[in-house]
Amino acid sequence: MTLTASLSGCYGQPLSTREKGTLVGTGVGAAGGAIVGAAVGAPLAGAAIGGVAGGATGFAVGNHIQNERNGD
Repeated sequence: MTLTASLSGCYGQPLSTREKGTLVGTGVGAAGGAIVGAAVGAPLAGAAIGGVAGGATGFAVGNHIQNERNGD
């Protein structure tokens, strides 16, 4: 499954700024959430919450940057 997901990233268009922001935000949020969650005994819940919050923030930042580049 992971190999399939990894290989599927090699095909198609390059990621947009919006997509890159969402991906990076999700990863950073999940990692940070797991660390904070581990401190209170719930690393998986922390990772899930952090991933969602990070993904939303990354999307918003990436979207803003992409819109600025496009002149919108």
